[in-house]
Amino acid sequence: MLFLYDLFLSLYALAIRVVALFNPKAEKWISGRRDWQQKINEALRPGEQRIWIHCSSVGEFEQAKPLIEAIKQQYSAYRIVVTFFSPSGYEACKKNSLPDYVFYLPHDSKRNAGEFIRMVQPAMAAFVKYEFWYHYLIALKRQNIPTLLVSGAFRKDQVFFKWYGGLFRKMLGCFTFFFLQDEDSKQVLQTIGISSNVVVSGDTRYDRVAKIAANVTSIPLVEKFKGDNHILIAGSTWPGDEDVLKECLSVLPANWKLIIAPHEVDEPHVQKVQQLFGTDAILFSSLDAENTGADKRILIINNIGMLSRLFAYGDVAFIGGGFQKGGIHNILEPAIFGLPVVFGPVYAKFVEAKELAALKYVFPVNDSQECKAILKKLVSHEDYRKGISASLQGFMQAHVGATGVIMSEVGKSGWLK
Repeated sequence: MLFLYDLFLSLYALAIRVVALFNPKAEKWISGRRDWQQKINEALRPGEQRIWIHCSSVGEFEQAKPLIEAIKQQYSAYRIVVTFFSPSGYEACKKNSLPDYVFYLPHDSKRNAGEFIRMVQPAMAAFVKYEFWYHYLIALKRQNIPTLLVSGAFRKDQVFFKWYGGLFRKMLGCFTFFFLQDEDSKQVLQTIGISSNVVVSGDTRYDRVAKIAANVTSIPLVEKFKGDNHILIAGSTWPGDEDVLKECLSVLPANWKLIIAPHEVDEPHVQKVQQLFGTDAILFSSLDAENTGADKRILIINNIGMLSRLFAYGDVAFIGGGFQKGGIHNILEPAIFGLPVVFGPVYAKFVEAKELAALKYVFPVNDSQECKAILKKLVSHEDYRKGISASLQGFMQAHVGATGVIMSEVGKSGWLK
């Protein structure tokens, strides 16, 4: 099985090299890892104590932020090394001041893992949510480096719990401690004999979005665009989501506007979104003191980093990703503001989405007709919408605190001095 694992990763790396010839994102995946030993060696300062935190991409970094902040406050002598698998994660966070170092994770091989850990010398390592890399985990265990899984979520249909998942179960055996999002994940791990080093801490993203909401700053141009209207905020949308939203415009009353923040804000995609919605739409970059967009019904956000603040101006949210294989993006960002959330059908692997959908605080839809029906109900019945909002805010506040659980265990364990 290890041979097949290594073969698959080698073929994957080869495929990325081919795709990189015509795909800028793939090219960054390759170039970012080129001469990685030299990059890390030149960056790291001698004599430091370090903690390594690995994230797949931007979303996992958001989960890691509360933990990094808590570590820097309680264990200030340690420097934080953050690695990313994806170019989007690295590019978005390489200039972030929270971690001390940001690198690409080198290709998972026995040699690379050994060399990386030798160079970084982490006193503790943490993997966020989903990432499992065999050679890195084995190397950490062999060197007795405490290794945590943070905001982990498991489902019985994952490879760890299949008859052929022995290699992946071996990876789980390398973790010192599991901090899980929910009780279901704990019960699934128990089926393969993992129970003594497990705690249901919750999801650190609740801590993150709560902090964002408490410190939100205004966006004057959005305030002027909104005026006295209600707002449907559509965040992290993909083409399939945007097509559904176009179909749903007809159910929005005259005193409702739509703000769309696409997941990809490259010029070709933004132009397609603008063409889809026509003359009723205006780009955020076109707004200024004289052109406030007050006469437009749709605002298209063509920048990165504003979305979490936009939800403060919303009444209902639509979160993208649910009409494609990868699944929905972060529904907690609008939920912390009490916004009922609508999204597409691909959400089964997201614990928070399943919990909130069961409570009917958020609403998965299968197509534009279902989306129309729930949006019509939400925008037309103010008491119904406000009742959901109050309940949702209570739910969100009750789920804050995962970071404190993790830091308490770290303190008791003696993993950090």
